[in-house]
Order: sequence, then structure tokens, then C-alpha cells
Amino acid sequence: MYVCICKGITDHQIRAAVSQGAENMRAVRQTLGVASQCGKCGSLARDIMREALDELQSADSGLFYAAG
Repeated sequence: MYVCICKGITDHQIRAAVSQGAENMRAVRQTLGVASQCGKCGSLARDIMREALDELQSADSGLFYAAG
């Protein structure tokens, strides 16, 4: 779904930016330009970013290493 109409940014692009290392809204904005014009998409973009970060953290917590 489109999140930022001004820049044509989708939720998939925000999730991809997070999976590629964007850890905060500033990094997402610098990478994609989201919420840099009118700003109306900022809160939704932040929610999507946080959700993507939570998903990454929960996926990482499922990993374990055998003690050797």
C-alpha cells in the first residue's frame, strides 16, 4: 500500500529499508525520502518501521547456537 503519496513510497519499501539496516525514522527518511515533503505520512511510516523492526527482532530471537 502507498504510505507516502508525495514520494510514491510503499509499505514494502519501508520494510525493505529496515531489513537493509535502517534502524530509526531518520535513516528511513534519508534512504527513501518518506515524510520529507508534507509530512502527513510520518506517523504511519513510523508505525510500519517499528512493526518491521519488531519482526526482525523476533526472527533473530529464534536463532540459537550450540555450545561447543
